Parts: sequence; structure tokens; C-alpha cells
Amino acid sequence: MAASSEPQALDYDAIIIGAGISGLYQLYRLRELGMRVRVLEAGTGVGGTWYWNRYPGARFDSESYSYGYSFSQELLDEWHWTEHFSPQSETLRYLNFVADKLDLRRDIQFKSRVSAAHYNDEGRSWNVTLEDGSHFTSRFLITAIGPLSAPTMPRIPGVESFKGQSCHTARWPHEPVSFEGKRVAVIGTGATGVQTIQEVAKTAGHLTVFQRTPNWCAPLHNGKIGEEEMREIRAGYPEMFKRCQETFACFLHTPDPRGTFEVTPEEREAFWEKLYGEKGFGIWQGNFRDMLIDRKANALISDFVARKIRQRVKDQAVAEKLIPKNHGFGTRRVPLETRYYEVYNQPNVTLVDINETPIERITPTGIKTSGAEYEFDIIIYATGFDAITGSFDRIDIGGAGGLKLKDKWQGGPKTYLGVQVEGFPNMMMLMGPHTALGNIPRSIEYNVEWVTGLIRHMREQGLTRAEARPEGVKSWTDHVVALGEGLLSNEIDSWMTGINRNVDGKTERIIARYSGSAPAYRERCDRVAAEGYKEMNIG
Repeated sequence: MAASSEPQALDYDAIIIGAGISGLYQLYRLRELGMRVRVLEAGTGVGGTWYWNRYPGARFDSESYSYGYSFSQELLDEWHWTEHFSPQSETLRYLNFVADKLDLRRDIQFKSRVSAAHYNDEGRSWNVTLEDGSHFTSRFLITAIGPLSAPTMPRIPGVESFKGQSCHTARWPHEPVSFEGKRVAVIGTGATGVQTIQEVAKTAGHLTVFQRTPNWCAPLHNGKIGEEEMREIRAGYPEMFKRCQETFACFLHTPDPRGTFEVTPEEREAFWEKLYGEKGFGIWQGNFRDMLIDRKANALISDFVARKIRQRVKDQAVAEKLIPKNHGFGTRRVPLETRYYEVYNQPNVTLVDINETPIERITPTGIKTSGAEYEFDIIIYATGFDAITGSFDRIDIGGAGGLKLKDKWQGGPKTYLGVQVEGFPNMMMLMGPHTALGNIPRSIEYNVEWVTGLIRHMREQGLTRAEARPEGVKSWTDHVVALGEGLLSNEIDSWMTGINRNVDGKTERIIARYSGSAPAYRERCDRVAAEGYKEMNIG
């Protein structure tokens, strides 16, 4: 396909939507190519996830030092992580440090929420419109909007009627909120709810937790990092990042090569005790290799964690409510916790199972269930996100010929390498559907570098249009679906299978994520680049 003969006077060479971890790094890399780049960010500052999610207890559950950027020796040398699992406030400071160190802010436009992005066939460019009506044109559109960035409120009548303080965890106030002596409700017990609950319970006059689906949680075992330990971490960065490149999901943990039934019951129990006592995701990511594909193996680890819950919660009726009955351990994202289960031993905490007594409505003074009416000063909605595709759905994205992305993805996303969509030329997705997720920043760095390599190739060759071929999309999407076969997690309703009962059309399970290994994903993408991107329509 020949390049367009008519030069276009475009505002920018590339527009990036979002100034989180991926948007900041993509800006840095495109600047190196000498491109005119604009980042459009809805918030008032950088940070993405760590800008928006300021709720009590918000923190990493990947080891801090494995989460930061690896590309800059200067950043690695200068930054000191203070905890093994960094709190939100420190992570936000880190991302501001990066933005300042690399002088990124001059190309970021804050308070600029994108409402629409439409491809112009004739100009081989994108027209991007903000909520305030202003608009910009660019050759490339790069989405850095994240898989968990579109918060959803529950469909409960009366939400607007509540007279006290209320908010979604992902839209937490920037000023401190005091729970001292207050009657507080938390709706939701996913990863966000777990972190919020264990923090609010420390000071609330009374905390009432409204739970629909309990989750399997495991101990975080966080700790401080002193000067000496940080020196050791810095010295070990090359080896650590190499390990992240080699593991299945870029975590420091990777599945044990043994099967659950290849060891004795005593060895199995001892192994699980060891994992339960260690930091981080080991019990999820470093467990026996068959834990997430063999029902009997999964039932055994689920029983082990259930016993731990019963040991930690004094009231056994409450303990049973906290033990999931509709999914096995690890088949949904595992929240990591610090004395979460012990919260329910406190006299100032009540657990309400809304399967038994559903919430009927929010009232001006609190919450009414089928069994009782509760009065609250504060209601916290830890009700999660319209995951993976939700952040795309909230922007009117139109491709070649006016094709709408939302229509294109009816029934589930279809992508090429998780980066491109057929019919949407010059649009690149960072951490879009069907990319390797895992330890997100490690995946982000690779995603950004691959996109940068493609754009560099086009600029060097004088090319102005890149689009996925239909056969490439079918091949990749079929591959992603095949990888998900046999995984117990794909038989479960969760954000990882695209389920959100608070969103129209999100009640059927889809394959929204790549389930293979990160090394295999990189190998496939590297091959495409090495062969000159001939699998794509580039001209």
C-alpha cells in the first residue's frame, strides 16, 4: 500500500491517552525518536492507577522493587523503596519522581478527559476530542488507559439519596477522611475491599461489611526496607529483572515444576505452610504446576486455605461466610492481606451476607437490606471495575469507515497480539485485551518497546499507516482462546472473564486476557518484528 501523497498538517505525531505507568514510558520512548507527542490525562497529576486509587490501605501486592521501571540505571540508583509492598502514597511519589527526573510533564496535558477518537481515512490520522470540546489530530493514537481504570457503581436504588459521605474506592477524596468514631459501611470484598476493610476497622466506631462473594485471601507479610537491604536489592537488580523476564507472569514467583500428587501428603502440607508464611504471591504464582488446571489438586489447596480461615476467625459461622463456595483458590485474583480475617474478631465489625439478606436500597441515612435497616455516616463502594474493555467502552472510538470499536468487540475482544485491532489503523493499545498481564510494569515495558519499534520502523521507511490483517487477528484471537481451554479460572465469573453485573452486556464470560506465559508472548511478538512486520498491513 503506497504512502499518502498529500502531507497532512497534524497537531502531533502521536497522542497518548493516559499518564500512568505505560503512558509515561511510552512518552519517554517516542521522544527519543524525535516525535511530537501529547499525553492527554483526565486527572490533575501523573500516576494512573496510583493517582486515582487513594483509598485506605491501597498498596502493591507485587514486590516494590520488581514493580518499578527497569530501563533507567539512574532511576534504579536513586530511588529507595521503604517497604517490600509499597503503599499508594509512596508509589505516587515514585511516579512523580520519574516524571520530574525525565522532564515528562511538559508534554502532558492534565484535566483532559478524552470523549472520542475517530480515524480519518484520507489523512491517515486520528482526530481526538476532549470532554470540553477541544480536539487534536495526530498520526498515531496510543491507548494507555489500563485494564482496571473504569470504576463501576452497584445497581442499587437510592445511591444518590444518601446524606452522609460516600464514594467509590477508585475516586477517593484527595483530602484525608477520618473514620474515628464513625459508623462505616464497605460494600464489596474483592482485592480493593479487603485492603480498605483491614484499614478502616482500625479506627471506625463500627464497620459493617456487605459481602456478596467472598474471596480466597493470603497473607502479604509486608515489612520495611532499611538502607542496607536496599543496597542489596540495588546490587541484585540485574539478576532480579532477568528472573522476571524468565518467569511465567513476570513475578518473582513461578509455578513449582512438581504436580500436587507427585509428593506425599506430608510434603504437600509442609510446602503449603512454607508458601503461606512467605511474602507476596508465592502461594498463588509459585504453587504446584497443576493447581489451576486439575480440579482435585485445586480442591486440596482450597481446603488448606479454608482451614487457615477457620483457624484465624473465632466465630465459625462467620468463618464459613468468608470461605468461598463458588470458586476454588487461585481461580480468581487472590487478594493479599494483613490480618484481614482477624478484623472479623473485633467487636466493632459486623459481616452481612447479602446473598442471605440482599440490599434493597440506599436510604438517606444508610442501607436497607431484606433483613434490617442500618444507619451510617460513611458508605464506601469497593465495587470494582468494568475491567479490560471497560475503559475502551467509555470512549467513542471510531475506526476506518466509521466502524465503532464497541461494535467490533461485541461478544468479546478480537485483537492482533493484544496491540492492534483490524479496522483501526495506527491505533496501538498498551496493556489492552489479549496481552500478557502478570506483573504489570514488566509487561508494560515490553509492550511499549514493541510499539516503539513498530513506529520507528514506519518512520525510517516513510510509512504512515499500520493495521492488523484479518487473518492475523483471527490467528491471534484463536490462539488466546485455545490457551484458556482447561483453565479453571475461565470457568469462573470474575473481572478476568469480563463479567460485571453492574454493566449492560457484561453478563457472559469472554476470553479477555492472554493465559500463556510472558516469555512465549514476547517470543511471538519478537518474531513479528524480526520479520519486518510483514504480518501487518503497513504502507
